[in-house]
Amino acid sequence: MSPPNGNERSRLSVAQEAARIMADHGVTDFHAAKRKAAERLGLDQHGTLPSNIEVEAALIEHRRIYEEEDHFESLRRRRGLALEVMHEMVAFEPRLVGPLLAGTAASDAPANLHVFSDSAEDIAWFLEARGIEHRLFERRLRVRRDQSCAYPGYRFDWNALTIEATVFAYDGLRQAPLSPVDGKPMRRASIKKVKRLLAS
Repeated sequence: MSPPNGNERSRLSVAQEAARIMADHGVTDFHAAKRKAAERLGLDQHGTLPSNIEVEAALIEHRRIYEEEDHFESLRRRRGLALEVMHEMVAFEPRLVGPLLAGTAASDAPANLHVFSDSAEDIAWFLEARGIEHRLFERRLRVRRDQSCAYPGYRFDWNALTIEATVFAYDGLRQAPLSPVDGKPMRRASIKKVKRLLAS
């Protein structure tokens, strides 16, 4: 395999620095992290920057190298707690999404779930019936490259893990919103898939 050329080295350097910024400073916006990284490295921000996928890969590698067992133990523990919530909310077809699924989540990041009901109030009633304090929020997600929609959600705590459950109508099971990382339909993991993830 041929060695990377100057442009590829620059992309790799920016990806690694952006990953460090995201890991060390809690930055979640890929574009902002890349711009800051290019600035710190004295590179042209309008040149060829790495893709979000490259930065995500660098972030996973950064956590593997510098956080080692602490990061993976934290991931396993929080995925296990998310799975408990998913079992509780099984009637709403829960799916784990986002950084906790990807393995890039910071230790204090919430677990993101997609849940499905034709009435968002059903989720509120479910939480109230179990005495779980919750707060309503709204999240805008891209459904097409040129279109985004607002979805209601509920934020609550489960054994020291913050859960952010975004509510979709049942027909939303068929088509996930677009990922902010690669612009493709967002990865969603069912209870079965999360169990496999924990087993591995």
